[in-house]
Order: sequence, then structure tokens, then C-alpha cells
Amino acid sequence: MRIPVLILILLVSAACGGGRADDNARERVVRVTTAVRAKYIDKDFAGLSTADDATNLAFRISGQVLSVNVAKGDAVVKGALLAVLDPREVELQVAATRSAYEEARSRLDRVKRLLEHQAVSRQEYESAQTLFSQAQSSYENALDLLDETKLRAPFAGVIERTYVDSYERVSAGQSILRLVNPVSTTVGFTVPESSLAQLARSDTEFSVEFDNYRGVRFDAALKDYARTSSDASGFPVSLKLTDVDAARYDILPGMSCTVTMRTADELPDAVSLPLSAVYAPAAGGEYVWVVDSSDVVALRRVRLGEIFGRDRVIIDSGVDPGDRIVTAGVYRIREGEHVRIIE
Repeated sequence: MRIPVLILILLVSAACGGGRADDNARERVVRVTTAVRAKYIDKDFAGLSTADDATNLAFRISGQVLSVNVAKGDAVVKGALLAVLDPREVELQVAATRSAYEEARSRLDRVKRLLEHQAVSRQEYESAQTLFSQAQSSYENALDLLDETKLRAPFAGVIERTYVDSYERVSAGQSILRLVNPVSTTVGFTVPESSLAQLARSDTEFSVEFDNYRGVRFDAALKDYARTSSDASGFPVSLKLTDVDAARYDILPGMSCTVTMRTADELPDAVSLPLSAVYAPAAGGEYVWVVDSSDVVALRRVRLGEIFGRDRVIIDSGVDPGDRIVTAGVYRIREGEHVRIIE
């Protein structure tokens, strides 16, 4: 059976047209970026603002709590009376030592007058003088203990927590309450061992962005850091915020933030790329797709450096500044393919 010539032509035309459609379908759509020189490296860490002044307050003597005059959240001024111990035991001690002190003073005065008339020896006078000094010291110590029955605020702040109730018996040094200065210019975070060397460099810079103030970056300076890590969770670091407008930004202890540590890159020829540009096939190795002036891609092996920021990596070798690199679709394209670039 012969196929009519017209039908044959239509079939051939459809086949040719279908091939062109397949060719167009195979043209990959990708995003690209231009490799830039990595002048610096940003590393982000989760941080938390901490109180500039915070302490657990305790009595220096044992006794029964007569009253706790504050509650959680109360604001207090410096010197405010926070809690009181039952003073009766100490008052008895004060009375006893005062009696001994007055008796020793009276005896010293009497022996002194007798010494002026040479009615007693010098040795008796010195003995009376020693007894007086001891009685005076005991009396003054008792007065100090009486003052210790009153717990006062060493600085202005807010009561963060109370640990005991009225009429509870406490021992010396036992925490009674926690006082916190609500003003915070200190930020704490931890770094891994690999970042310790950058902390010591003089050109390392820090900035802080609080979750409450997105888009606002506060400059910070290194305050101190620990060179040991007891629980292997990282090395604690403290920063001091600089030039904070307290009237505009209310930074309180416990606010979460992101700390950015910026260091100069040590390799002058290194470039920076997004992590999405790295092609890592199952066979191994790290590569990037380089797009030439004709929009044709070529696979190039690279050597990766540090990952930094939120989504970037240092390319130590294999890419030059100005190279166009594919950043989206790296696992769909093939060597020598012509790609269509979208902005």
C-alpha cells in the first residue's frame, strides 16, 4: 500500500518540527552569579544579651527570715531593704558584748588612774588595755552582725527571682534572691575551636543584630573569652556593645541575637560564591559550572575553603574573579550545554 505523497511530507515535517521542540526543551534555564574576590569572611553565631550586673544575694549569717520585702519583677534602687533576718539572737549577742566592752573600758580607766599614781604595775595596765581591745573588737563585730540581718540592694535593678519565703530558716551564704540590672550592653555566644584564632586577631570585627530589631546592626568589641571548654559545646565569648542609643533601643538581658564575626581572608586569590553553586557528584570531588561568553557551560574542579555567612563558601582555587558561575540548576545541566540565563 502506497502512502500518499502529501501525507508523507506532513509526517516528515512533523518529525523535523518535533526535533526542534526537543532541542528547545533541552536548553537549560539557570541562574548565574559573578565570582567576586573574598576580601573578608563573615561568620554568624547565635547569641544572647546578658545583664551588665547580676548577682545572687545572701545573708552572711544564719538565721530565720523575718520578711522578704520584694517580689519577682520589682524594681529597686541602690540601698533598698530587700529582706530581713530575725535579729533577736544577734541583739542578745550585741547586749552581751556591749556589757563586756563597757566593763573593760571602765576597768582600763581605773587602772590608768592608778598607774598615774604608781599604784599598779605597767604590766597590769597593759593587761587591762589588751582586755579592752578584745572586748571592743567583739562588740563592733556584734554590731556588724546586727547590720548583716538586713539585706540591701548593692545596685539599682530588678528582682529576677526569690529563693526563700518569710519564716524560713537559712544558712550563711544561701541564696535569698537574684538582683539583675535591666540595662544590657553585653552579649554572650560560643565559638568552635576553628574560630579561636580569629578572635585573637586585631582586625576581627563584630556586629550584633537582635531579633527584636531586625535590620539594625550594633557594633561591638571583644570583651573577653575563655580558652577552655569543659563540656565541648564551644568556647564562651563576651562582647561589649558600643554606641547604643538607649532611648531608641531597649536592649534587655535575655534577648536573642545573631553575632557576626568578620575577618579578613588570608588568601589574596580566593573568591566567594554561594553554596548552591557547588556541584558535588556521587563519584566525588567538588566542581562548579562556568558559563562562557556564548552561554555554554563547562565543568571546572575547585578547592573549597571555609563556609561563612548564611550561604557562602570560599573557593581557594579553580575560579577567578569575574567568572560567571551557575548557582541554580547545577545538577541538571551537562558538559557543553547551551543554557538560558535568567536574572
